[in-house]
Amino acid sequence: MNKLKTTVLPILLATSWISISEFVRNEFLLKSYWTGHYQNLGLTFPSEPINGAVWGTWSLVFAVVIFILSRKFNLWETTIIAWIAGFVMMWLVTGNMAVLPYGILPYAIPLSLLEAFLAAWIIRKFMA
Repeated sequence: MNKLKTTVLPILLATSWISISEFVRNEFLLKSYWTGHYQNLGLTFPSEPINGAVWGTWSLVFAVVIFILSRKFNLWETTIIAWIAGFVMMWLVTGNMAVLPYGILPYAIPLSLLEAFLAAWIIRKFMA
């Protein structure tokens, strides 16, 4: 039962935070950037339920990565490594595929750093 409390609970709480953060950022704050960019490419921005499920899975995997990192690194190191692995690499790939609207980056960079930091903080707080 203790393992459940110190492993599963922190991961689920961080997953919830990441999912909420992603949803608010991409559906409320940056949706027009995404849809406009995709329209300019002649594409439709993917917003079907399956896309939401994939983002939910991404949030869980990101939380697990943060959990693993937090066992070896301090809060700031965990945040930076997780942020690079979770966001910078994603932006490099989506930018390379020309589907990243670069106009989101001034907003996405600080908000994603905050997301990674709070997820790492939640995990460290609840795994102790």
